[in-house]
Amino acid sequence: MAEKNDAVEKKGAMQFLREVRAELNKVSWPTKKELASYTGVVGITVVIVCALIWICDTAFARLFRIILG
Repeated sequence: MAEKNDAVEKKGAMQFLREVRAELNKVSWPTKKELASYTGVVGITVVIVCALIWICDTAFARLFRIILG
């Protein structure tokens, strides 16, 4: 019985991997130029969000210092 389950699991795993490969072939992968552009956008966005968090953190720290004396 265990041998049958092993065979079914192997067949299922192979079928799964074939389906994954078929789906990956359908993906529209970005070009190197697009990838570089997207990476730049992400980098700039991270810098902007970090700056906003830093500004808010500094403002709240000063506010609490004023309130708590």
